Amino acid sequence: MSLLFGLSLSGLAAIPIANAQDATPAGWPARVLSIAADPKLEAQIDTLIAAMSLEQKVGQIVQGDIASVTPDDVYRYHLGSVLNGGNSDPGGRYNAPAKDWLAAADAYYAASMKPNGKLPRIPVMWGSDAVHGHNNVVGATLFPHNIALGATRNPELLRRIGEVTAIEMRVTGLDWTFAPTLAVVRDDRWGRTYEGFGEAPEIASSYARPLIEGLQGKVGDRDWLRGPHIIATAKHFLGDGGTTGGKDQGDTQISESGLRTLFSPPYLPALDAGVQSVMVSFSSWNGAKMHGNRSLLTGVMKERWNFDGFLVGDWNGHGQVAGCSPTSCAPAIAAGLDMFMAPDSWKALYDATLAQVKAGTLPMARLDDAVRRILRVKLRAGLFEAGKPSSRPYGGKFELLGSAEHRAVARQAVRESLVLLKNAGSVLPLRPGANILVAGDGADNLTKQTGGWTLSWQGTGTKPDDFPNAESIWQGIDAAVKDAGGTATLSVDGRYAKKPDAAIVVFGEDPYAEFQGDRPDVGYDDAKSLALLKSLKAAGVPTVAVFLSGRAMWVNPFLNAADAFVAAWLPGSEGGGVADVLFGKAQFRGKLPYSWPRASDQTAVNVGDAKYDPLFPYGFGLTTADRGDLAPLPEVRATASAADIGTVFAAGKPGAGRRLLLGKPGELSTNPGPTLIDARAADRVAQEDSVRIRWTGAGLAMAAIAGEAPVDLSRQSNGELALEMEFKVNAAPTADVSLLMACGAGCSGGFPLRALLTQAAANPRWTRLAVPLRCFEKAGVDMKSVTQPLAIATAGTLDITLSSARITSPSGPVLACK
Repeated sequence: MSLLFGLSLSGLAAIPIANAQDATPAGWPARVLSIAADPKLEAQIDTLIAAMSLEQKVGQIVQGDIASVTPDDVYRYHLGSVLNGGNSDPGGRYNAPAKDWLAAADAYYAASMKPNGKLPRIPVMWGSDAVHGHNNVVGATLFPHNIALGATRNPELLRRIGEVTAIEMRVTGLDWTFAPTLAVVRDDRWGRTYEGFGEAPEIASSYARPLIEGLQGKVGDRDWLRGPHIIATAKHFLGDGGTTGGKDQGDTQISESGLRTLFSPPYLPALDAGVQSVMVSFSSWNGAKMHGNRSLLTGVMKERWNFDGFLVGDWNGHGQVAGCSPTSCAPAIAAGLDMFMAPDSWKALYDATLAQVKAGTLPMARLDDAVRRILRVKLRAGLFEAGKPSSRPYGGKFELLGSAEHRAVARQAVRESLVLLKNAGSVLPLRPGANILVAGDGADNLTKQTGGWTLSWQGTGTKPDDFPNAESIWQGIDAAVKDAGGTATLSVDGRYAKKPDAAIVVFGEDPYAEFQGDRPDVGYDDAKSLALLKSLKAAGVPTVAVFLSGRAMWVNPFLNAADAFVAAWLPGSEGGGVADVLFGKAQFRGKLPYSWPRASDQTAVNVGDAKYDPLFPYGFGLTTADRGDLAPLPEVRATASAADIGTVFAAGKPGAGRRLLLGKPGELSTNPGPTLIDARAADRVAQEDSVRIRWTGAGLAMAAIAGEAPVDLSRQSNGELALEMEFKVNAAPTADVSLLMACGAGCSGGFPLRALLTQAAANPRWTRLAVPLRCFEKAGVDMKSVTQPLAIATAGTLDITLSSARITSPSGPVLACK
């Protein structure tokens, strides 16, 4: 294995795909414009385009992330828009206060409007993933995720949610949301399942118009796109929920008629509602990346459906088109993409695109059309005359974030989204005046309750203080019981001094988003929560299971162990809504938007399938008036416990399918002897939950965590994920140290680590460090074939204790790479 550090980004091979196909636009339903042409507005656009420089035009179609774009960059490069990714925040603080967001919005706007010779000044737009409320900002109202909203079957509730979200975004100066997601999800292994309203197109189709009108206002109204309203985005076009194996950014293998009838229906009411932007999917259709599919982007969306807004890409998604890279992709614009989302690649992409237009590789007519579409939306939204964000209606009215009125809408959404799957002996509703035990790791856990896309991309790393306007499920239960004169006790592990009249156990999936959320099956594994339910059952305590999840999952053992079972999804900030229903203040109304699996390998069971045999069918949902008994279910898992590709090292051992190897590079083994290197179990929080590794200095030695088979991390490296380690340096290194990732014989890349370890040794304590996966890719690692996700090598002495290593969204310091 080479210890040389790669310094450049390797080129992306352009591999033609044999089964790629184009759509036949004539076979798609024709659609007339929902917005009447405005000759006066088009004349304004003509005047602007005539006065713009080529550099300005290119700048309008390039969008960078605020983590890598300064206000001065917006001015110098004429950037038409910025975004904040899931982990990008003003000042780099995940919990930056709302005032900092507004100040940043003002700064970017001021830069875009700063005089620049005779060039026209064009206001910048700021896009953000406000996917369940204004979820990037501390104190905002957090609605249940879309999977829960799908269970409500209440389109008018979605309209109100859109209105609240738009106002709260306006408070912080933002004017564009990357929502709603209109995916029809067909395989629950997909990590974005909770972003979809359901497995059939009918729910998203019924929600698209009211939700978009809630966000944007109604076409023709004076406040359309203005005042309390913002610009919305329909995403991800097209077929993102149908990828084979539920793989994120994967391939949707389906006929054109299937693509049209299953995945496209929600987009038509979205267009009829006047949605102004459509985000193109990362995924492929029969091998061809959507970012480069002209027949669908131009032929269907623009020509057949007469969409006159703009198509925006997803996070460096253009770089996956054949023949492209994140820093160069004229084919995507030629195919119909109007705006690159180039978070960290924007500057090189700007230069390449400018050169391509000058060389004629990218036709000027296509560039002008893309610019026209972006300007059309900005003019419709009144951005040219709106003034700085803080001066606009609602700007700076921070009291509206998480206001009582807004939270009441979210609480209603929680109440209507809960689905009752079992109610043996009519345990529910509970009597609020009773002695209630509340247990489980999700009971008083707002991080778990709110899920992914909450303050951080994966929804991890947050703490209670980050939710000043929220109520945990425990807090909601406690308030309801106290109001009725009862007693509620929180005991996460379920221990009690006095036997309770009933117990509520809240448990479920930990937060995740795309990439990390993908799974090999839908089996839920949680030995601690299952043991807790069984212990309460054995003690004769009537028990209600409240299950938090971003998908329908095989939970047969948990269903057997509980008297009542509630699918609570990811309810957001209003835990009181759960209490309302458990104690009978409101009735169960939720109906399954996804079929509930009968087995852990029943990953793609959907209503309408030829062999449709779920445990609970699409649309199922009990009320407390129904007979809620359930016969005992088989508890044998059809698949082995799901391996977690993101766990490199945790709880004192390598992740599933991985081993710790030691020795000389190229001669690694599990037990090489202590001559060069030694590893022994160590304690941090629990007994032997870490490993202490010591290099003797007798020669070059390596500690590596290796997989039994190569792992494809290419999707994970196209984003914000990192290799994050927690370690303590017990003795500083005496020679250079290499942090490496390997991809087979002779294939590796990494970074020098001696200076950082030396600094950490001066104050021995647990240190958290994240290295973005894209940095390893730039260092020469073939991310499609990673054999060793973590390796450390040195010829000197070194003593460190490793507590954990994960492929995850960074929650601590991030190593910078060029």
